[in-house]
Amino acid sequence: MGLKSADIRTGLDAIAAREPRWAAALAQHGYPEERIRPTGYRTLLRTIVGQQVSVAAADSVWRKLTGHLGEDIAPAALLQASFDDLRACGLSRQKQGYARSLCELVESGELDLNSLPDDDEDAIAQLVRIKGIGRWSAEIYLLFAEGRPDIWPAGDLAVQIAVGRLADMDERPSEKQTRAMGEAFRPHRGAAAIFAWHTYNSATL
Repeated sequence: MGLKSADIRTGLDAIAAREPRWAAALAQHGYPEERIRPTGYRTLLRTIVGQQVSVAAADSVWRKLTGHLGEDIAPAALLQASFDDLRACGLSRQKQGYARSLCELVESGELDLNSLPDDDEDAIAQLVRIKGIGRWSAEIYLLFAEGRPDIWPAGDLAVQIAVGRLADMDERPSEKQTRAMGEAFRPHRGAAAIFAWHTYNSATL
């Protein structure tokens, strides 16, 4: 689903109307592209696979997993796979634990990714029950997969740096400071986060 380009534009226009620095940055950098990921179990599993490794390494592990367990990588199939088989695909003991935690919650019905709570904090609380999925990963899922418009990943280093620059701060704000600064962007904090990444990745700000 994800946050669509039109929603990002609407959100940023609303922020720019009341935040002159953001208006100037928007004029300089333009609107960011939408970032959309599929909803559901496979996206969260892919998140676990990609933790603390390069994109190329994560892609390699994913290819081996789909080759061994099928393109869908059904939760039941992963749970039935042996430690050695998953190790051969490139999953460490720790990541196997995380993956099995996700699969067990999905298979048992304790985690229904098709009907997460409407309240963002309640949805985050559901997702962080998965071993290996912290608040940041949960927020990224809700923003890029579910397209929730007011998600604010204040713990993200790039968001902190970009927001600090836009506020003309001498030092990068802490997560607590960044979360507080985000209050000014409600109810469009998702668009603000996507724009923060957009400016961070630009050559100049």
